[in-house]
Amino acid sequence: MRTLRVRFAAMLATAAVVPLLTYGAVSVYSLREGTRRTVTDGNLNVARQVGEQIRRYISTNLQILHSLAADLDSAGLSPDQQDRIFKNYVLRFPEFRELTAFDAGGRPVATSRIGAPAVAVPGEDATELYGVRMSPVFVDNDLLPTAIVAAPIGRAGRGAGWLVGEFSIEELWRLTDRIRVGASGYAMVISPRGGLLAHGNPEERPRVARGESLASDPVVAALRSAAPGAPQVLERPGRSGEPMLVVGVRVPDLDWMVLVEQPTREAFATARRHERDLIAAISLALLVMLLAGLVWGRSLIQPIRELIRGTEAIADGRLDERVRIRSKSELGRLGDAFNTMAGRLGELQEDVRKQERHAMFGRVAAGLVHDLSHPFKNVQNNCRLIVKMHDDAEYRELFRRTIDREFAQIKRVFEDLRNIARPMPMEHFPLDLNRLAGDVAESMRANAEAAGLTIVMEPEPGALYVEGDVFALSRVCRNLVMNAIEATAPTGRVTIGTAAADGRAMLRVADTGCGIPAGRIETMFDDFNTTKRQGLGLGLAITKKIVDQSGGTISATSEVGSGTTFVVSLAQIPAPADGLRGEAGG
Repeated sequence: MRTLRVRFAAMLATAAVVPLLTYGAVSVYSLREGTRRTVTDGNLNVARQVGEQIRRYISTNLQILHSLAADLDSAGLSPDQQDRIFKNYVLRFPEFRELTAFDAGGRPVATSRIGAPAVAVPGEDATELYGVRMSPVFVDNDLLPTAIVAAPIGRAGRGAGWLVGEFSIEELWRLTDRIRVGASGYAMVISPRGGLLAHGNPEERPRVARGESLASDPVVAALRSAAPGAPQVLERPGRSGEPMLVVGVRVPDLDWMVLVEQPTREAFATARRHERDLIAAISLALLVMLLAGLVWGRSLIQPIRELIRGTEAIADGRLDERVRIRSKSELGRLGDAFNTMAGRLGELQEDVRKQERHAMFGRVAAGLVHDLSHPFKNVQNNCRLIVKMHDDAEYRELFRRTIDREFAQIKRVFEDLRNIARPMPMEHFPLDLNRLAGDVAESMRANAEAAGLTIVMEPEPGALYVEGDVFALSRVCRNLVMNAIEATAPTGRVTIGTAAADGRAMLRVADTGCGIPAGRIETMFDDFNTTKRQGLGLGLAITKKIVDQSGGTISATSEVGSGTTFVVSLAQIPAPADGLRGEAGG
């Protein structure tokens, strides 16, 4: 049943559990990857929007400066007029804290400041944006991000000078502060050289004031080396060691970088909650399926176990055993058929027993008639003659011997029947197997000569002692020799031999008779089994019982048409001291 349960469980797992687990694994993976792409794309969109707003903010102010420089060239204003215009622009556009015009020799012409100008034309480290030269961003004395921008006054090649402004990018901070990704996600703005320009987390803003560089950040490094417009997505530890999802894009034209940073626990919180719900639902479905399979499998396996129990009972001979299967399915019909079969087997067994008893009684009766008819016939004939010759003393002596002989034969038949029913009493004494075989051969020689046969002795040299009942073992030898004589045609030979090997003493009786078919060898030692046409068939059965009681074994080999050999094997013992030998060891 264990194998059946294992196979049923494997079938259930293959048919239902494996597909469900596969579906669950694919669903969880798809949900996880889909959520990752959604979150990543959302953060990238935020980063791109921030970058676009920064680009517009910077480009608008630079274009204002560029337009003002162009107007100065064409208007032909005096320095005082330019001062008033610059002061008005500074008031109107707070991003410009100072505006100063320089001539071609670098001397200030007009300024919005009261006093000497604080700005100068940017040097070699400046970049060109929208026709305006812009210095790297730095933090001024008020700890605000600032850049120096310069627009050429006049058309290219005229050398009219520069309009230089101090450009406060404070609005960049405000824009970055307004960006929130979830509850803990912030945006950062990085310069082309990796300097931190703005950070949306107020706690991280001192890093901007310190001019901290993020050039070694893996996302920044990847953006600086990647093609323009290629975003970067990476998971890395934050400053506190918490895993962070970081996405980065470049700001068009400016070459600045915008990074959006969000803790992964928050970024994927919804996905993980849905993932837990999905796993819980799949686990619940799996549990329900297993419970249903267990109940259904039990209802399927229980009738099979009941049938196995009934079959084993029938195999043990308990034909009155019945199975109880209440199912109305094919298994229930099988149980009904099994009960019907068991009842029919009981009837057939009883019929077979009756037939065996009749056959047994018939064989016993036929054997008794065969074995006893000749002695009774002799007794009857001699009784008739004694009536007529009762006064003849010589005949009376012959009559006595004949009666004794025939009644001894009848007594042996009755003793054989009694010995089959209960073990015969035996006494164990040391005896010489060579001498016992020789005595039997000598006593049976007359019978062999009457049948036209020759008895040959092949004894083991020296004495060969075993322990047993001399009369019982003599009977074993006589039975085997008598069977050999009866199975051998005239001019044949019966051989009686002894041998010793591996601590065993063997008695061998072989003939050159007709042999025994192979199918009869296994049953030839059973009670009432005989290969002869008449007789009870008790000789070999009694022989085997005597050998078994003596602690030995008996076996037979035969070839049809060539003869049969019986071998009795007994435990060999050392030669006993004088006075302890059996009669045959004499």
